[in-house]
Amino acid sequence: MQDWIEIAIPVLQILLIVLLAWLLHRLFKRVIQRASAHYEFPHELLMPIHAVVRWLIIAGSVLLILERLGVSASVLWSAFTGFATVGAVAFFAAWSVLSNLFCAFLIFTVGPFRVGDHIEVLDTAEKPGALGRVIDINLLYTTLEDATAAEPGTMIQIPNSLIFQRVVRRWRMGTPVPADKLYQAAPTARETTAEPAPAPKTVTFP
Repeated sequence: MQDWIEIAIPVLQILLIVLLAWLLHRLFKRVIQRASAHYEFPHELLMPIHAVVRWLIIAGSVLLILERLGVSASVLWSAFTGFATVGAVAFFAAWSVLSNLFCAFLIFTVGPFRVGDHIEVLDTAEKPGALGRVIDINLLYTTLEDATAAEPGTMIQIPNSLIFQRVVRRWRMGTPVPADKLYQAAPTARETTAEPAPAPKTVTFP
């Protein structure tokens, strides 16, 4: 009987850990979905958030289960520090990508501009920059339809992190952009070299 109790208690503790991890994942998933409905997060942003939350819960559950199985705390701590070191190196290696992801999250939550707005990304307020209508915002880039290009349909892809490092001038959807900032066709050679029309002849009477 004593042997069965020694086996049953760790098994019950492991099942309890798994159950709590499942409930915690369900809770976080519901919270994230409510936040998504409130702030109108795109589907592309929800996928990495769900993945991060899921793997954090799984990692914590595995550590607790290993502890229940008798793995020493020093071994767990060594494994944790090793994984943390590898994760830190990978984090700094992928910093540019992660910064774009974080800036995309800020764009969706703070809302400095929306799809359909016209924006101009400037180095300074005095110098002209990339100008166009926002047609898409994803996890890495903000795509503009260039308003200064001669060919219609020309796209500009700006990294999300770059937008937070520059001055952004915004025209809300429906607000006209000044004509001097839009593309204007250069005068043709015929227009520039056309001779002026001759002056009408004066009528003389004998």
